[in-house]
Amino acid sequence: MKKTASVLISVLALGLAGCGYHSAGHAAKLPPDLKTIAIPAFVNHTHTYRVEQVLTAAVVREFLSRTNYRIANQGTEAADATLRGDVLTTELAPLTYDSKTGRASSALITVTMKVELVDRQGKVLYQNQGYTFREQYQVSREISSFFEEESPALDRLSRDFARTLVSNVLEAY
Repeated sequence: MKKTASVLISVLALGLAGCGYHSAGHAAKLPPDLKTIAIPAFVNHTHTYRVEQVLTAAVVREFLSRTNYRIANQGTEAADATLRGDVLTTELAPLTYDSKTGRASSALITVTMKVELVDRQGKVLYQNQGYTFREQYQVSREISSFFEEESPALDRLSRDFARTLVSNVLEAY
């Protein structure tokens, strides 16, 4: 009986000591002395109007709402790190068509970006060369009550991108 109890206690102790699982996001994190992040406007390499402004604003809002970092609009000497982004491509493709009119009834906007966070010394703290985000939206059928849904779709896409980017930076993925 004593032997069984001691074996059971040993097994429980080993089980509690470490199960081999680790929660996500415990890899290398941002340096503890990082206080200010500069986020200058992303560079737009496309012909899509204002896409870089919408994406940059969403990233700034997300950093402000989820972190305690100070955010600067320009890369300055006061910034401990600078987050730079490039909008590489934007594509708009019809998904479905109205069988009566032959016009597109829904479309898909796809945006690809690259992002890099570097410290003052130029050391890369985070980078992703291939972010791709998509957002579907409905195209209005009535020309008289036409409402352009592309802009709200781009806003939704930018919020998704910002949430993903900030999570990736904070969790060191």
